[in-house]
Amino acid sequence: MRADPRPGAAAAHAHQFEDAQQQRDAVTLGMWAFLVTEILFFGGLFLAYAIYRWSFPAAFALSSHHLDVTLGGANTVILICSSLTMALAVHAAQTGAGRKLVGFLLLTILLGGAFLGIKAVEYRHKFREHLIPGASFRMPAGEAPARDKATPDPLIAAGVPAGSPLAAAGLQAHAQVFFSLYFAMTGMHALHMIIGLGLLAWLALQARRGRFSPAYNAPVEIVGLYWHFVDIVWIFLFPLLYLVGRHA
Repeated sequence: MRADPRPGAAAAHAHQFEDAQQQRDAVTLGMWAFLVTEILFFGGLFLAYAIYRWSFPAAFALSSHHLDVTLGGANTVILICSSLTMALAVHAAQTGAGRKLVGFLLLTILLGGAFLGIKAVEYRHKFREHLIPGASFRMPAGEAPARDKATPDPLIAAGVPAGSPLAAAGLQAHAQVFFSLYFAMTGMHALHMIIGLGLLAWLALQARRGRFSPAYNAPVEIVGLYWHFVDIVWIFLFPLLYLVGRHA
């Protein structure tokens, strides 16, 4: 193993790596490989969403109006701010600003916790409104937004009158598809958030112990990549779930 001439670099990499830069490249490549698998995972959910939204446009548009855009928008702003604090934490680690690093990590944790708190409030509202898919699901009837003529509702296209009981039952069934996807997509995103908060808490603890320095800060950068990925996923989820048909 070749010695790294930089001060403090001898303890900054594991024995299987020649130097700290090789270790950094290896862990960065590993994280990007992991994120590719995450993209494939969420990509399957997005594909299912696209297929069902094309199949049931009226039900998806009406169901989306039962989501709270204010809370969803607030969560979007919170996550964007958390991406900023995470980037500042990475910069603090690279420059050896230990106290700033701890502060920015704690602020990121606070913002992430606020996001999950708001999401818990949304879930509670859906439970009270009987919008949880299952036997007790009941979406209040209402006037659906204008449909795209190119993709009409399949029941109406089949000749079922819009106000008939069969059409109402079909709308309820299709709305359950929307809320099933809503809980699956936002639930998986929330799970990734919880994992991210655990990683951030570990980083903050290590930073308080002086574990990171300009010569060794790869864990902060790697967790930062993961956190930015989770934030980007929400940037796609918000318009797809909350803004369906609101332009009509």
